[in-house]
Amino acid sequence: MRVLFLLLVFLGGTQSHTTSRPNIVLLMADDLGIGDPGCYGNKTLRTPNIDRLASGGAKLTQHLAASPLCTPSRASFMTGRYSVRSGMASWNRIGVYIFTASSGGLPPSEVTFAKLLKSQGYSTALIGKWHLGMNCHNKSDFCHHPLRHGFDEFFGIPTTNLRDCQPGEGTVFASAHRWLVFVPLQVIGLAVLTLGALRCLGLLRVPPGVFLGLLLLVALLLLLLVCFLNFFRPLNCFLMRNYDVTQQPLSFDNLTQRLTAEATSFIRRHAETPFLLFLSFIHVHTAHFSSREFARKSRHGPYGDSVEEMDWSVGQVLDVLEELRLADNTLVYFTSDHGAHVEEVTAKGQKHGGSNGIYKGGKANNWEGGIRVPGIFRWPGVIEAGLEIDEPTSNMDIFPTVAKLAGSPLPNDRVIDGRDLMPLLQGKTRRSEHEFLFHYCNAYLNAVRWHPPNSSSVWKAFYFTPKFHPKGANGCFSTHVCLCLDGHVTRHRPPLLFDLSTDPGEKSPLTPETEPRFQDILRVMQEAADRHTQTLSADVPNQLSLGNTLWKPWLQVCCASSSGLSCQCDQQRQDPMAPVIRNILEMA
Repeated sequence: MRVLFLLLVFLGGTQSHTTSRPNIVLLMADDLGIGDPGCYGNKTLRTPNIDRLASGGAKLTQHLAASPLCTPSRASFMTGRYSVRSGMASWNRIGVYIFTASSGGLPPSEVTFAKLLKSQGYSTALIGKWHLGMNCHNKSDFCHHPLRHGFDEFFGIPTTNLRDCQPGEGTVFASAHRWLVFVPLQVIGLAVLTLGALRCLGLLRVPPGVFLGLLLLVALLLLLLVCFLNFFRPLNCFLMRNYDVTQQPLSFDNLTQRLTAEATSFIRRHAETPFLLFLSFIHVHTAHFSSREFARKSRHGPYGDSVEEMDWSVGQVLDVLEELRLADNTLVYFTSDHGAHVEEVTAKGQKHGGSNGIYKGGKANNWEGGIRVPGIFRWPGVIEAGLEIDEPTSNMDIFPTVAKLAGSPLPNDRVIDGRDLMPLLQGKTRRSEHEFLFHYCNAYLNAVRWHPPNSSSVWKAFYFTPKFHPKGANGCFSTHVCLCLDGHVTRHRPPLLFDLSTDPGEKSPLTPETEPRFQDILRVMQEAADRHTQTLSADVPNQLSLGNTLWKPWLQVCCASSSGLSCQCDQQRQDPMAPVIRNILEMA
């Protein structure tokens, strides 16, 4: 009996060891729709590696981004908290960082999962997109930088990929150019013509200095426009390794291969110790890019090429884990930061946004298409292969999940909104721990989700919804993304109510006539919203205020070899990873 007891203790300890302190690989796409991967129903895009990941683990069908925009969604993902708690949710029109020399960002006081895992002896790396700020007071304090938030290594872009980063792909500033430059030029031109005519007719004495002043104002506006067009790309689209700028402006040539080489190299270098790898893809945000091996190969133009190249990168990571026999001790997670950007259509009418499947809306709004994202977990021997879970979960749940697996206690001085997913993924419970989830449009509470105990219903109540335009469209095409401000939304009193369990496409709002419990349901949801609002702090600094999002020359980072605002360099050609990248390209 004593031998049997010791054997049981040994086996129990062995099983406990295999399910603790695994390696963590987090894969996040940018702007990928839930309708894009094959494992979520797509029949025309080829995603064999994402599909392989899903078939070997669990696929979540009601996995939700905490925000439908990049910056607040990623802040919530990193911290396990609604972005409004950290000040990473905007109260104005601009909801993300556009300039690298902005002063806002994820506050140093916030605790990320990288910090927690690093404290437990994990090696940590972020490769790809950050988009959570960089500097506070000068160009070398790096107060918001990934290395100040728990990552040992960073290789990627500090903000995001924009059309302006790739010559010939257009601009996201068309509206700003129109209202800040071209409309004032037209007004000044009309003023010059009017004053000139009045002067010629002798009806008004206009001093020559007035005309000179107006012409100087025209010259100034044109000079500012030329400077913006000339300097935006090098000042905002560059590649960094840790704190150093290594390529400015960013080259898209084999960019995915370079990021993949960094990711696989990190895994190889840390195969003997626990590691956290966050591979944050630059795909499939516009401007789209792909290497020669993937260009013009898909059935969906540049967008499809980008998706299929990203899928190849996922496969490279999975292959390395298997080659090094790390797969059985590695939790792999794949997702997107929010839904596909449905308004991404070129001037020629070519669709550059992805598919949100059966779901309404997309990026920047809280219809299901904007927040329902792929959620795939694989951990052989721990998570059952082929599992499908249709319970409300959030990208905030990654924070407590990986913290517990690494043996780290959660911070006890702040509210953590995420919930540990392992009981759900391992089948120890059939219900999500999220009875209520709250959907924010920037910093504004937009909708409430309620999954009542002992019920299959998933209620969703909207306080306001975006005004899609043109009429009948599935997005806000005139503003490129839907906005959260008055004039751009329709407010609902009483709130607009749906049961997602029977109407996932949010086509038929319920009424007191079609749902007898209508008033009771809304009352319970309002009480939950009130309790949630009471947990928010009123004195959190707004990291996305106008002052924190504007470009500040003294915060501008440039190559060490650059002078002034020229900011031109390319250290990638001498990069030690070049041979690895060549090998990957040969195998592609």
